[in-house]
Amino acid sequence: MKVRVRCFAAVREIVGASELVVDVPEGSTLNQLIRELCGQYPRLQVLTGSLLFSVNREYASTDTTLIAGDEIALIPPVSGGVDV
Repeated sequence: MKVRVRCFAAVREIVGASELVVDVPEGSTLNQLIRELCGQYPRLQVLTGSLLFSVNREYASTDTTLIAGDEIALIPPVSGGVDV
């Protein structure tokens, strides 16, 4: 089944695109998708501990089961503000 993955900031830089269409087995979880993406883009592994995820624009945990057509967002931490 195909899902759409939206990539922001550092994730976008690593994968080289703002959006990917990924084919995953039926019944896959968000965690399985992340492992698949880390296999394709090994540099992504360093970010996985600090990423937030959403499925269809709602925050989701890595045990969320995906269905065909889902939109997944990989949201890296945001920094900025005043220099200390």
